[in-house]
Amino acid sequence: MKAVKKAAVKETAAKEAAARKAAAKKTAAKKTAAKKTAAAKKAAVEKPQPAGKPESPTALVRRARRINRELGEVYPYAHPELDFENPFQLLVATVLSAQTTDLRVNQTTPTLFAKYPTPEDLAAANPEEVEEILRPCGFFRAKTKSVTGLSKGLVEQFGGEVPGRLEDLVKLPGVGRKTAFVVLGNAFGRPGITVDTHFQRLVRRWRWTAETDPDKIEAAVGALFPKSDWTDLSHHVIWHGRRMCHARKPACGVCPIAPLCPAYGEGETDPEKARKLLKYEKGGFPGQRLKPPQAYLDAGGRPAPPLGAVSGT
Repeated sequence: MKAVKKAAVKETAAKEAAARKAAAKKTAAKKTAAKKTAAAKKAAVEKPQPAGKPESPTALVRRARRINRELGEVYPYAHPELDFENPFQLLVATVLSAQTTDLRVNQTTPTLFAKYPTPEDLAAANPEEVEEILRPCGFFRAKTKSVTGLSKGLVEQFGGEVPGRLEDLVKLPGVGRKTAFVVLGNAFGRPGITVDTHFQRLVRRWRWTAETDPDKIEAAVGALFPKSDWTDLSHHVIWHGRRMCHARKPACGVCPIAPLCPAYGEGETDPEKARKLLKYEKGGFPGQRLKPPQAYLDAGGRPAPPLGAVSGT
């Protein structure tokens, strides 16, 4: 009889232990599910979810124009980041900016323009002397050939004056549509879209276009905006690409257009870590121009140091 009672007690204890174990598993499962739900909600807030259907042309236009407006508020002082005093200087500086930074060009051109201030001067220059001046810009032999060649073209075809038409500019050696639009937009006030590497990267990230050819990108993006917006749009996009939306590690956590960006999350999303990725004046460093516009200085921007100077940053 005692043996039967002991067996019953053991059986009851085993059942109670099993019940407690099952309850503990259930509780743990609920906690895990709650954590997953919270994480999912957080992800939904932090990263825009892909749309259930393709974005309509009208919605794309609205989103693109809103992005441009937002960037215009962030960079109200955006301007061409090459130093220039006339169309000829801007044309030469833009050609020199290929495969290097605007800062490096700005540090180099003062010596170039001091010695060769006009197209006639540069056209007649000794190539070896020009090469020595342009050496800091990289590819200095090819660039010397381009700037002396375009100078000769200006003298021979346009009387030493930079033409204000796209079809004329692209006839000059080393001058393509991108360079031409920089000159037309910023030296002549004629709207144009500058499709550089930053512009190409960002408009594809933002899904404004899937094109990879610069001319097709220019056409696709141009169709989203009124022509009068093209030059400022180029500045806004390029400035954002240089300062926040970098190629390898975008500063997503401090990006002002994050809610509008389909690529949010490709870069650093933590605000503190993202802030450390900012460049130029957004990160507290000098800009790229030695002689920037007054509006930029008034907004807190700092001019770049001349070639060979030691920056305090």
